Amino acid sequence: MFWQKEVETIGRKALEELQLKRLNQTVQRAYKNIPFYRDTFSKLNIKPKDITSLKDIQKLPFTTREDLRENYPFGLLAVEREQVVRLHTSSGTTGKPKAIFFTKKDIDQAAELIARCLTMTGIKKDDVLQNMMTYGLFTGALIMHYGAEKVGVLVIPAGPGHTKRQIALMQDFKTTTLHLTPSYALYLADVMNNQGLNPKRDFFLRRAYLGAEPYSEGTRKKIEKFFHIDVYNSYGLSEMNGPGVAFECVEKNGMHLWEDNFIMEIINPETGEELPDGEKGELVLTTLCREAMPILRYRTRDITTVIPGKCKCGRTHRRISRIIGRTDDMFIVRGVNIFPQQIEQVLMGVKGVAQNYQIILESYDQMTVRVEISRDLFDGRIEHLMSLQSEITEKLRSEILVKPKVELLEPGTLPVSEGKATRVIDKRTL
Repeated sequence: MFWQKEVETIGRKALEELQLKRLNQTVQRAYKNIPFYRDTFSKLNIKPKDITSLKDIQKLPFTTREDLRENYPFGLLAVEREQVVRLHTSSGTTGKPKAIFFTKKDIDQAAELIARCLTMTGIKKDDVLQNMMTYGLFTGALIMHYGAEKVGVLVIPAGPGHTKRQIALMQDFKTTTLHLTPSYALYLADVMNNQGLNPKRDFFLRRAYLGAEPYSEGTRKKIEKFFHIDVYNSYGLSEMNGPGVAFECVEKNGMHLWEDNFIMEIINPETGEELPDGEKGELVLTTLCREAMPILRYRTRDITTVIPGKCKCGRTHRRISRIIGRTDDMFIVRGVNIFPQQIEQVLMGVKGVAQNYQIILESYDQMTVRVEISRDLFDGRIEHLMSLQSEITEKLRSEILVKPKVELLEPGTLPVSEGKATRVIDKRTL
């Protein structure tokens, strides 16, 4: 099923010609209207006319989140403020927030991309989408909402939390589709299980879209098994319109990145060197259709790889693998680079482990993984579960090449999250 078949199955040559045309327009707009880019171009001794092929994109400067913060609030705006109809911002917990502006055309285009994404997972007008993402300055909920309405889906703007009410809404209005974070999906499963609810028997669910935080394939399988649904991985970020940058089709073998709207590069995060398809690196994105705020070569800090080859679904836009982690999520223990998703993947594959866990970084040579055991396994005692503790320890050591301390906990010990979960507590920085 296609939303825009001609665009989604466009030939590679035609797609690259379209990308170059839109890239030239974007570079011209940025150079003409944004002093930051004009000054940067001048320092690099380049002009828009120097971009004559897609490979020439490497002549352009990278844009970083620090650049967005330093130009807050209006420094990267490429249109008159009267043309702007929407503002979103990122969290400002580590300094100034990032202001992201949208014209009406930008909002419509973002919704159009979501419509493509939802349609290729099989969603139809008779579906009911319960949107459990945060509404407000975060882009995730609103852009998904607009895209679903464009398809004709009934949308329930539930937002996160209030889990008992979420369950009642799902039952009363026969929700078929969920949009939520993976950590909240796990929490929702735990609440349903405690209430004796069976998703297959008591609900009408068909699929879920997970996003806003990285998660492992093991987590996907655990959620699919409990809810008896298909779970689709989605990728987006506020700087690139929000959700809908890339999305899985029914094949669930990588996320199609909409290359008529974005140029993607995979680079070595240390050197900035471009890497070939199939090699793991940092994703860099350039907007091609943004009016209010075009962004050139944005360093997302997300680690992924381009999946070589064609997808069986027939779409020609290349696929990226699920996000392994962020360069700033990675931590080092005993000189080894570790991503939280590596630990999650192991834990979700161990029978007897519940959904909740925490990683405590005690020092630069010691980490503790705190894991809740499942309610089915817990009989009031932890001491007799030494074999489970040993199994987890050895599997983690095999995956991350470091032997952690593993601490088993009773069900319900760790704090729960109805939004984004805090998985890593770094005591080294306290």
